[in-house]
Formats: sequence, structure tokens, C-alpha cells
Amino acid sequence: MDISGRGGAPAIVGSGGERNQRPHAIVIGSGFGGLAAAVRLGARGYRVTVLEKLDAPGGRACAFRQDGFVFDAGPTIVTAPFLFEELWDLCGKRFADDVALRAMEPFYRIRFHDGAHFDYSGDQERMRAEVARFSPGDLEGYERFQRETETVFRIGFEELGHVPFARLSDMLRVLPDLLRLQGYRSVYGMVAKYLRDPRLRVVFSFHPLLVGGNPFAVTSVYTLINHLERKWGVHFAMGGTNALVRGLAGLIADQGNLIRCDAEVAEILLDGRRAVGVQLRNGEVLSANVVVSNADTAWTYKNLLPQRARRRWRDRKLERARYSNGLFVWYFGTNRRYEEVLHHTILLGPRYRGLIRDIFRNRVLAEDFSLYLHRPTATDPSLAPDGCDTFYALSPVPHLDSGTDWAVAAEPYRRKVEAYLEATLLPGLGKAVVSQRMMTPADFETRLLSYKGAGFGMEPVLTQSAWFRPHNASEDIERLYIVGAGTHPGAGLPGVLSSARILDKVVPDAVALV
Repeated sequence: MDISGRGGAPAIVGSGGERNQRPHAIVIGSGFGGLAAAVRLGARGYRVTVLEKLDAPGGRACAFRQDGFVFDAGPTIVTAPFLFEELWDLCGKRFADDVALRAMEPFYRIRFHDGAHFDYSGDQERMRAEVARFSPGDLEGYERFQRETETVFRIGFEELGHVPFARLSDMLRVLPDLLRLQGYRSVYGMVAKYLRDPRLRVVFSFHPLLVGGNPFAVTSVYTLINHLERKWGVHFAMGGTNALVRGLAGLIADQGNLIRCDAEVAEILLDGRRAVGVQLRNGEVLSANVVVSNADTAWTYKNLLPQRARRRWRDRKLERARYSNGLFVWYFGTNRRYEEVLHHTILLGPRYRGLIRDIFRNRVLAEDFSLYLHRPTATDPSLAPDGCDTFYALSPVPHLDSGTDWAVAAEPYRRKVEAYLEATLLPGLGKAVVSQRMMTPADFETRLLSYKGAGFGMEPVLTQSAWFRPHNASEDIERLYIVGAGTHPGAGLPGVLSSARILDKVVPDAVALV
């Protein structure tokens, strides 16, 4: 038996001792997809070991703590909280006992380059007033757009978001719905069908950027995000998004299962075409009945599996795929508070279509930028020392195919971001910053093992969605399963948690493997 997949056969050791005879599931990576998968597999009777490369769980949702400030590394927007509540229910616990969510109102403030702003809200009367303030003639179109996104949400999220697309026939079955929903249109194209004002077209089309999508290219099915937010709201977890990570880690521990940090997986071990375990970077080998990868999907196929064992996701196909944008993130703490700044602000630069084209198509680091500014201390002051604020400023940038040398470019780019924020929302910022750090696409590649340094895996265009996206149950390897942004249904917390939910349909019951 060739368990290494590359000719070697190191001895396999279990991770739970001989006392525990439950089937063993290994989960690679402890992002939200991996943690949710571990909880679901534990609830179904598996003995679970989660293996995390970093020194703490969370992956992109880890937290940086320095100088008394707490910086959430990645996700900050919680929608569809029922997906978290469901995980606690599986363990016989109440989500609200462990995590406190606060509803955001407004959801975001969208600031245009000329200083005008639109408050994007869950209150429909306020939204109508904001639309009318910009373009009274677009009110009727806005109402029609809202009705359309509700239909898209019902089909795209409620009916298809938790369904595995394992066969081409699954895709053909939903094709009539996709055509009826005009899924061949882009998000921007769908918005432009209903709204004439160019600023409102931006306001209602930016959402794909939150999940690594180009609004001018991704399928209009992603307009469902508009209704998803309207239905359940936008929330923040007190203590930071990492409080959700800590809560999930607690559930896993209470199930008697294990999260191992500083445990990087070097390869997935195979017996023929079946996953039977993993080998760690330190040489340790762990056996498993099933393997679930929450690592970046392209990285999983390209670096953890030999090419000879792959039929669909060979290196050439992975290299030719389209990938999401990269991210430049500047985390900073200030020795003063900026009370007038909301929790979520989107600052738009002088260009919209042109900047997005530079990021996704031309792959050049432009002189201008747009920013998402996160100020969690607007809601939870405990994330900074008394009288201080915690921030991060995120700028979508090209992934590493741009050729940008971030070792050289990062600090000049940060200074431009700082100068822009100081001139717009944060006066005196340069003198107020007392703690800071950065992440660039290069860090996403080396720290998070994200192929090409892309922030969200493959770009969610129609030809890389549903059946066309890497499947939840690997097409190439038996007993290998994929969760996270790189598989169906895609990036964002609802998508990632839904990918773990799909495991209930594709992973065999533990009793079947005893």
C-alpha cells in the first residue's frame, strides 16, 4: 500500500490513542469552513483532528494582538447568523450563551470621492429616502430591483446554496432557473437594468468585492447578497470576529476533539486514489478515514497531492483559472478616538470601472484605490486601550500575477492610504498612529498558503461557479472533501459555512465506516 502517494510508506500513527475506535476525520485548516466542518463531523460521530499551520486557530479569521489593540485579521461582517446558531444547536448549546452579536445600523456608509455619502441600511424607509436623495426617478427601479434580488436569493441561496453540484446533470437541472434569473448578466449589468444614476449603480453593485468578485464579471446571482443582508441584517461579534473562532474551538473541545496548531500539512496521503491520512511538515504521519481540506483549494490540489493522482484539477488547469483579487490591509491603532467615523465605511476613489479593470484584468497596481475602513471600536471599545481606536483599512489590489514586489511597494502604498485617510475622515492620523502592521498578497501566499496570493480563491464568475467550481467531494480523490471559499457555494461567511453544511450530504456517516 502506497500511503504517501509518492513512493514512500512511513508508519502511520493515530492521534486519539487506541482507546478511541471512532472513525477518524482530519480537517486541514481552521478557518470558518474547517471549524464548522469539524463541529458537523463531530456531531455525526467522527473523531476529529483539526490541523492548523499557524500558532492559533482561525486562518484568515485569526486575530492580531499588540500594544493593547486587537485587530481582526480578515472577516468583519457577520450575516446569516442562523448558520452559526445551527452549529451550536448540533452540540446541544445556545449560540447566544457564548457569542454576543450586535446589529449594525446603518450597515455601511459609502463615501464617494467628492465627499457625498450613501448610508446603506436595513431600514427600508431610510433606504428609500437615501435613493430619493440621490435620484428620485430611480425609486421605482429600486423597488423592482429589491423584488428581483428576493427571487434570486430564494433560488440561489435557499434552494441551491446547500446543494452539492457533483454531476453535470445537477448543473443542467438548474440551468433554466439561471437563465430565468439572467445569471448570464453581471452584477453591475443587473443593477444597471433597474437603476440609472451612476452613483446608485455603484452602491448596489459593490457587494461582490466583499467575496473577491469583479462586479462587472461575476454572475448576477450574487445580487442575492443584497437580500441576504436585508433579511438577516449585518452584525458584529463583540470581542471581534475571532470571538466566533474561539466559540467554535470550544465546541470542538467539548465534543472531545482536537485542534493542533503549528501543524502544517505537507501532503495528503493516498492508497491508490483514496485519501488515507496526511503527513505533516515535521514528518509526522496521521491516518484518517476521511480528509477535509479547508486550505486554499488550488493550493490543496497543486501542493498537497501529486499531479499523477489528479485528473480534473491538474496544474495547467489550476494555472489557467481566474483568481480573485489580492488584498492590502493596514491595521492601525490610534491614541485618540474618531467618534464621527462609523463601524463600516467604504471610501470610493475617483474611478470605479477603471480601477476594477486594473485589479482584475490588467493586473497592475494603480495609483488610485478604494478602501474599506473598519472601526470595530465604534461598537466594542474593549478592542483598544481607553481613549483609543482600532482600525483596519483594506484595499483591493491585483493578485501576485501583477508582478508587484510587495517587499518594496508595501510601505509607500501604506503611506498613500494614510495620507488619503488623513485628508478625508481621520484628521491628524499620522501623529495619532501608535501601533500598526500590514498584510499584502505576498503574506497571503506565505502565511495563509493562498495560491497567487488571491484573497478569496477562484473568482466567482459563472464558468467557475456551482458544478464548474472545485467540488465539495473531490472529483479526483475518494474520501477527500473540500470546504471554504474555493468550493461551492463560494466566499463570504454564509458561503463558507454552507460549504461545511454540504458535508452532511457527501461525507458518509461514521457508522458506515466502523
